[in-house]
Amino acid sequence: MLALGLGVPGASAAEEPRIDLKVLVVDNGDSPVEAITEELKSTGIPYTTVDLDDADRPTIDEAFLSDTVDGAPRARYQGVVLPNEAPFGAGSAEQAALESYEKAFGIPQVDAYTWAHPGVGLDYTSEGGWAGTLDGREASVTEAGQAGYFGYLDGPLRFDDNSVSVQESYGYVARPREGFTSYVDIAVPGGTGRGSLVGEYAHDGRRELVVTFAYNDDQQQFRVLARGIVEWLTQGVHLGQSRNYLSVHVDDVFAPDSRWDTERNCTPGDFDCVGGDGEGTTPIRMTADDAVYAAQWQESSDFTLDMVYNAGSGEEWKAENGGTDALTGQLLADKDEYRWINHTYTHPFLGCVQDTGTVPWSCAKNPESAGGTTQYMSRAEISAQISDNNQWAAAHGLPVDSAELVTGEHSGLKTLPQQPDDNPNLAGALADNGVKWIASDNSREPDQRSVGAALTVPRHPMNVYYNVGKAAEMTDEYNWVYTSAADGGSGVCENNPTSTCLEDPLDPATGFESYIVPQEARIALGHAVNNDPRPHYVHQSNLAEDRLLYPVLDKVLADYRALFADNTPLENPRQSAIGTEFQRRADWQQAVADGDVTAYRVGDTVTVTAPSGTEIPVTAPEGTRKQLPLGTTEFGTPYAGERSAWTTPEASQTALTLRLPA
Repeated sequence: MLALGLGVPGASAAEEPRIDLKVLVVDNGDSPVEAITEELKSTGIPYTTVDLDDADRPTIDEAFLSDTVDGAPRARYQGVVLPNEAPFGAGSAEQAALESYEKAFGIPQVDAYTWAHPGVGLDYTSEGGWAGTLDGREASVTEAGQAGYFGYLDGPLRFDDNSVSVQESYGYVARPREGFTSYVDIAVPGGTGRGSLVGEYAHDGRRELVVTFAYNDDQQQFRVLARGIVEWLTQGVHLGQSRNYLSVHVDDVFAPDSRWDTERNCTPGDFDCVGGDGEGTTPIRMTADDAVYAAQWQESSDFTLDMVYNAGSGEEWKAENGGTDALTGQLLADKDEYRWINHTYTHPFLGCVQDTGTVPWSCAKNPESAGGTTQYMSRAEISAQISDNNQWAAAHGLPVDSAELVTGEHSGLKTLPQQPDDNPNLAGALADNGVKWIASDNSREPDQRSVGAALTVPRHPMNVYYNVGKAAEMTDEYNWVYTSAADGGSGVCENNPTSTCLEDPLDPATGFESYIVPQEARIALGHAVNNDPRPHYVHQSNLAEDRLLYPVLDKVLADYRALFADNTPLENPRQSAIGTEFQRRADWQQAVADGDVTAYRVGDTVTVTAPSGTEIPVTAPEGTRKQLPLGTTEFGTPYAGERSAWTTPEASQTALTLRLPA
């Protein structure tokens, strides 16, 4: 920031320019720019996009980039994202205007993806470097990266290698020249020394972050490095915040779950399991030993599970099995070790009345004389399912937040294609019981929405199935779903555009450990490092018998902790906190979209105004303080080497003011 004010037309030495907290994105449609844009959006950083393919796009000139406010110079953008180092053409008027702007105001530039050459501070790859596929290769953060905006990482980063037949990431590995500082590097394949993949090129009064590998928003290598790219771009001062999250809901606690039939390839008792009524099969239910293990695992793993419980189903099981239940006794003995969420008393379907006379089922209809309308579970019945479960919890000292609810199969909410609308009686029953946060299935409804006065909390389903207790059962069902009909599977994967088939069926003896565990752990880790607070959900059956959940979570936690420094822990919020986070994000994004947010930096002072009552997300360096009517206080909470928070001005203030460290 020493350069601020120098070279600004009309600026005196005493004037410090205003830098608006917004990013300029120049988009050519390539995946690296799209990935950085998604990171800005997810974080909550305002940005303006200029589409190079739009004939009516604005011209990048001095008037577009800067002006004056109250006689002082203003930079409209705090950082610039470009597809490469010179998308307008070297020497063009637009490129010259952009470079002059960056020099005048000290604005950083990210080259989203470019090749290695002296124009970006790197040797050609023919000069001791390399170019090729990076799949499966290991990169590391350099000492300079550790000391800067990539210091939240402390372990090696491995590039995705999900298919031997597909090139997933191409890159240029090259030696830095004068003025270039490498932040992420890799051993030169087939050569000696190390070459840069991400680094800063300081030259001609400008700074560029040069990325020399291709990526998209879903790839783990980008997801892990995205925070550092954005923090470098904004110099650690920006609107929005980003955290890494992992919460896991264990549904059906106290209840038994049905078991997959490896002969019929269906679950006995389900509507579509022809010839299998469930008689004579052994359901899957945790034992007291399983409960002891769960509590021990939590302590040793430093991770808390959310137990999503059906008390009435547990009472039914106890009555049918001699009147005693060691599992319930053990879980209640350890009740304070877990978080608990109401899953209704006996797990009924809370939507329309199901007509099971056809496969798939359909919604039962009232007689034509009564209008032929859909029959729904009543408000009183839904309300009783919620309240009875809460009352059981109160009677047994179970610590429950009555504002949280997970319905069985997310029922009551719309279920396509049979039930295209919510049960109209659901919202009233939620209000009757003070429910503010109701879980939904992210694979059906990824966005938060209202259900009366309540809001949904989308959950990620994990591919550790509810109807399996043994690894061999899990692998058998996985093969049925993900292998072609020619290989003995259902063939669903061949006809579903969102799915792909396994090349070969998994070995029932080894497939769970060798393929399913790393696959599901990779998916869950991808969610965790994507600023995605949505909880994952599994079932109590996955804590029973072979205890299939633990190998998956063990790998997620181990992989995460090997990558990230201790200052970047996994956040493990409960359902109500997740719902609140989504609500805040939606309100913030709307305020930004409506143009109701003004934010800028002048020297070491940040000023933000937003609509009254809107919580403002801000990230700033350690040492930042929030201005109070009298004096200041420490701002935010520490995360990833910086401080961040949702905050508002004090009651007597019209703007949020932060004082940055010198």
